[in-house]
Amino acid sequence: MAQSSPYDDAIFGASIAVQTYGDFLNFNPHLHAIVSDGCFLKDGSFQTVSVFMLEDLEEAFQYEVLKMLKKEGKVNDTIIENMLSWHHSGFNVYIGDKIEPDDKAGLGNLARYIIRACFSQERMVYVPAKKSDDGVAKVIYTSKDRKSRKIFNALDWLARLVTHIPGRYEHTVRYYGHFSNKSRGMRKKADADDTISTIMPNDMSSSEARQNWARLIQKIHEVDSLVCLKCQGQMKIIFIISSLFLI
Repeated sequence: MAQSSPYDDAIFGASIAVQTYGDFLNFNPHLHAIVSDGCFLKDGSFQTVSVFMLEDLEEAFQYEVLKMLKKEGKVNDTIIENMLSWHHSGFNVYIGDKIEPDDKAGLGNLARYIIRACFSQERMVYVPAKKSDDGVAKVIYTSKDRKSRKIFNALDWLARLVTHIPGRYEHTVRYYGHFSNKSRGMRKKADADDTISTIMPNDMSSSEARQNWARLIQKIHEVDSLVCLKCQGQMKIIFIISSLFLI
């Protein structure tokens, strides 16, 4: 991106989530990335750049991963040469459609997907031991496309699940370029305006912002906190009472 810009101070921005799981909690390491479609300049402006070439990205991704594995002593030149001769390289890069700043639904869906959990509770059915034919607790899990399902012993399912728990102090979401901690710290030190209005303008009113908590609860727990349980009418907050109890 920076090389395609005529400005020397051009810097891109990316947020990348490291994920290790496949559809049935099998080990399938991959990255989900939100990447700016251009570069930020030091004067605060934003410049779009030419689109990525998919083939170039796959080749660059393969090169960097194999170089890292060789440096760590996991592979040698013979293994790398063998892998490069495969008809299917084992590496794949997918680029989704560009999402415009005013597409709030698209931005929300993408943000949720990039940090999604390793399994979906809606697609999982737990069968307790007393209801199982062989007396062993089971987990029935349906694939994301709803076309297949697998049955696991409950302990085997838990064993698969815990292999994807990140280690202590291991960050699974990382920020690069304009969004990195270093870049943000430098802008803060220079008293620069750190707003990114060109990416996602904050045109939400204070009244709408106060309703965010209800929207988030509804998304996670599928319960609308502002709907009356008795009459199903829309409620509104009149005032808040806070109490302090001393024991």
